[in-house]
Amino acid sequence: MDETTNTSLHKGGGAAITTTGRKSGQPRRTEIYFHQFDGEFFIGGRPGFKRDWLANLLANPRFTLHLSGGTDVAAEAQPVYDSEERRRLFLRMMTENWGSEPDRAAAVVDKFVETSPLVSFTVVDR
Repeated sequence: MDETTNTSLHKGGGAAITTTGRKSGQPRRTEIYFHQFDGEFFIGGRPGFKRDWLANLLANPRFTLHLSGGTDVAAEAQPVYDSEERRRLFLRMMTENWGSEPDRAAAVVDKFVETSPLVSFTVVDR
């Protein structure tokens, strides 16, 4: 992987993913925000409604991450189910990346843990 791609990947931020539709088998592109914490990568979202991208990744975990600047990276997702891990990650997302105050984040984190999508992902060779 070249240095520019590696830097973009480790910075996190807005990107798009292309998943495989769980029913159609067709490619589905979705805008997301991804996070990098301590060398690990995550895609999470706010609570409130189901996400097709999550259902697609549960059915077929391989996807393409489209970084800004036009670079595509092959990746594989793994859902994060452990409640304590979800709590830790959502608190970091809210305070470090979304700009929430720690007290505000702590007040709402349980709703995120219970209902928000969260996957980790690794970069893979295709």
